[in-house]
Amino acid sequence: MQHIAGLGELIASHPFTSGLEPRFLNVFESCASLRRFSSHQSIFQEGGEADHFYLIVSGTVNLETVLVGCSRRFTIQKLGTGDALGWSWMFSPYQWSFSAVTSAPTDVISFGAGFLRETAARDSEFGHELLRRVCPLVIERLRVTRKELVQMAAPVTGQVPGISLEAQIAGATAGQTSPST
Repeated sequence: MQHIAGLGELIASHPFTSGLEPRFLNVFESCASLRRFSSHQSIFQEGGEADHFYLIVSGTVNLETVLVGCSRRFTIQKLGTGDALGWSWMFSPYQWSFSAVTSAPTDVISFGAGFLRETAARDSEFGHELLRRVCPLVIERLRVTRKELVQMAAPVTGQVPGISLEAQIAGATAGQTSPST
């Protein structure tokens, strides 16, 4: 990978890595490269090998998916400057859960996922810090995905009057199929 003068400072100043110990920043820098994607360019495809982790330096990226039985792509979330992109690289089977497509020219710092995983396995302190920072990404993606799916389902499902579809789904998942009166 190409080393770029100032890349360490760029990594250290990103919100995802802000406040990391210098030895952990060195791990990130040792497997980092700066990449540029043009508008409407694919960064990765759903189901593909999750072999990199990205920090968005500038630009906009859409996380997209295709619903089963439908060829239309749905945008689940828009990410931009200061966001981290990708978490599937950290968890087996290391396949992307969504597709990532730029909607504007985008600069990212790209990290080799295999190196980060290997380092985390050897250095439990680094591994803990990495999990502490990646797990909130997973939770946020799940929350946003659920919200988008509820909005997509609203036109094709019946709703109980006076109760939002999201509340109905939350009640059903808690074992309540109808509202209490």
